[in-house]
Amino acid sequence: MKPRLIILSDLWGKEKSNWVSFYTELLKDKFEIQYYDCCELAEIDKTEYFEENLHNQFINGGIEKAVANLLKAGNNEIDILAFSIGGTIAWKAVLKGLNIRSFFAVSSTRLRYENETPKGRIKLYYGENDSNKPKSDWFQKKSIAFEIIKNKEHDFYTDKDFAIEICNDFLK
Repeated sequence: MKPRLIILSDLWGKEKSNWVSFYTELLKDKFEIQYYDCCELAEIDKTEYFEENLHNQFINGGIEKAVANLLKAGNNEIDILAFSIGGTIAWKAVLKGLNIRSFFAVSSTRLRYENETPKGRIKLYYGENDSNKPKSDWFQKKSIAFEIIKNKEHDFYTDKDFAIEICNDFLK
């Protein structure tokens, strides 16, 4: 039986996540993959589908709802690959007992507000030009593996070349 991999979307959810197929194609032979739309997990109202509205709903209770709903995914050991807000949701879920084998988060800038660190194999990725990435002292305090991708912005994870790089890393 293949290990279970949960992929968590970014703030946009499934409507703007064609890029997720880059990851699922590369990982489907090794994992049983479950994709979660973070907007659905967080019970976000998408009638006004623009960044500021979605973001406000996540930070005003949506993240907590999403964590609670993700915790219902069961307590068997899983691997997580999460993007942007999905990384924050997964991080908080792991702190509340979600059983992980490994956790990779990409462009999860809200982690800069986190003080507690989950246990397990964790790696974080950020674009060098993402102004909201955690400061270098945050990484040092956490003793977490991380990679800063040169000359890249927040949404570099939508690039197929990067998908190949992270999937190779994930499979190590």
